[in-house]
Amino acid sequence: MIGISKSSCVTVGPSVTLRDSRDSGTLPSHLFQFSLDKKPVIVCNITRRSKLRCVYSFAQSEDLSYENELEQKESLAMIDDLAAFGVPVILFSGGEPLVHPRLAEYAEYAVSKGMRAVISTNGTLITKEKAKTLKEIGLSYVGISLDGLEATHDLFRGMKGAYQKALTGIRNCQEAGIKVGLRFTINKRNVTEIPGIFDLLERMNIPRACFYHLVYSGRGSSIANEDLSHEETRKALDLIMALTKDLHDRNHPKEILTVDNHADGPYLYLKLLKEDPERAAEVLELLQKNEGNNSGRGFGCISWDGEVYPDQFSRDKSLGNIRKRPFSEIWMDETNEYLMKLKKKKLYVKGRCADCRWLDICAGNFRARAESIAGDPWDTDPACFLTDQEIKKED
Repeated sequence: MIGISKSSCVTVGPSVTLRDSRDSGTLPSHLFQFSLDKKPVIVCNITRRSKLRCVYSFAQSEDLSYENELEQKESLAMIDDLAAFGVPVILFSGGEPLVHPRLAEYAEYAVSKGMRAVISTNGTLITKEKAKTLKEIGLSYVGISLDGLEATHDLFRGMKGAYQKALTGIRNCQEAGIKVGLRFTINKRNVTEIPGIFDLLERMNIPRACFYHLVYSGRGSSIANEDLSHEETRKALDLIMALTKDLHDRNHPKEILTVDNHADGPYLYLKLLKEDPERAAEVLELLQKNEGNNSGRGFGCISWDGEVYPDQFSRDKSLGNIRKRPFSEIWMDETNEYLMKLKKKKLYVKGRCADCRWLDICAGNFRARAESIAGDPWDTDPACFLTDQEIKKED
């Protein structure tokens, strides 16, 4: 997760992360990516079910009941274990988490245990009453996925009216006083609608947006050819940076982040190096504290059936099941060779990643993409768009 607004608009400097504690349990949410202990943020795919059929669903969800989902007792025990382990944030996802009848109960329980609870949703089920409930239980944030403007979004989601229902969900969250933001996965079919998303942020006074790079997993693995080319990716980032700065300069600042491609960090730094060397040096320090991809270390996933994964995309790499052992034991199991390598992945990556000058601030990017394309989780991430010259180590 790369903070475009934090870096290019000078909203966060290295002194802030030095002045405040870098313990994950005490850091404010907007600085969590700079935690020192890297206690994992956990994505909990609370259900596989969804009433929409999203093109890029890593869970390959449909509107039907799936067997083997965790029961109430198991879910509460999981939350107890995560809290005791020091997990600072649990992100309830799916499928569509709001179809789960106990979502509010589990989120409230997580908050009572000292964790921050957030949800990732398509937004279509957030009624005024549901938004009020989510506010009352102490939910920290709602991320609502949009795949473009109305026609594009409805096509991607497989349901006419999904866009307008999502906007209604946003308004209901705002009226209830819940922080809400947008999630947008960039691809060839929607990249031209990025300016429209920024217009929407301004028009609806939405404070935050995350722009996700495509990860080839689930349904996404079959549409890797719809990912942007390297040159298209660079142009998209240039546009996001420019639009972010425009909002800031017009006194309408938004928190803008890019997610799932840590090559964005060096690219941002090199761009700033030409424009503002002093700020570039501060950004480099922030990127070093961010430490790049943290799958299997500062980030993990627990599925609806109890399977534990390094992230929500590596679904063929189960590390264990919480029905057999608590997450805390699975996550620290030194006998799991793949997990231990992930925690020190910079020692094991190959190809361009191994020789890259930015390895310390990227950590080899996404292993799921490397395995999807090359069949080897330690190979080069094919979505790295930096040139050979840009990654060449300085003499």
